[in-house]
Amino acid sequence: MATNLALDDKLIAQARRIGGHRTKKEAVTAALEEYVSRRRQLRLIKRFGTIEYAPTYGYKQQRGRTRT
Repeated sequence: MATNLALDDKLIAQARRIGGHRTKKEAVTAALEEYVSRRRQLRLIKRFGTIEYAPTYGYKQQRGRTRT
């Protein structure tokens, strides 16, 4: 999809240099992928401590099982 964006040339140049990207498109794509990944991580972190497990669940038993 073709898109016209007004991006800071200095920032793009810095991103290309730091990331080792050959083109502006590579730099922007990498930045978007990193942004999405980070946002997913933050959503997951917010869930820590909010999920309740059954008190009878034997998680230690699962560690000893062998896989075939």
